[in-house]
Amino acid sequence: MTLIELTLAMGVGLAIAAIVLLLMNQQIAFLRILNAQSFLSEEAPMIGLYVGKMAGKADRFRLHDNIDDALSGQNPRLTASPVMLMNFRQPDGTMRSAILAFEEIDGRDELNYYLVPHSASPTLGDRQWSITRKAVDVSFFVTDGILRMQLTGPGEERLTYSGTMQQ
Repeated sequence: MTLIELTLAMGVGLAIAAIVLLLMNQQIAFLRILNAQSFLSEEAPMIGLYVGKMAGKADRFRLHDNIDDALSGQNPRLTASPVMLMNFRQPDGTMRSAILAFEEIDGRDELNYYLVPHSASPTLGDRQWSITRKAVDVSFFVTDGILRMQLTGPGEERLTYSGTMQQ
């Protein structure tokens, strides 16, 4: 090989390496954008679906500041609340209760679903499932008779879901 051929081969190799680095940098930037949008495109619709189905099937609901108030029936409120107690009529005519609570567990914010057991003095067992662990804040409130849930995502995205009770 001559010196010119060697220089040409090295130049082509460097050009290909620069193009590959440019494409890799573009792909990493695209993945960052996609990851930033994943809460809005993947998590938020599922949260809205789950909460909407549950709240829509409830016969009654009450909002509370904490789970203990919800279990005891004390201090119900209509302002922004992290806990919602829902009552469901069963086929045999009895009522069953469930709680949606936005709470911190082991240093992690979670929106959890609890089924309240039948007993004279209800106590809450372990959560049935965690609806989301990616939300930064969740609050339930009532405006003009409409139940609303405001959800704040990790990128400060704010979504408000609204619904009415089915009759």
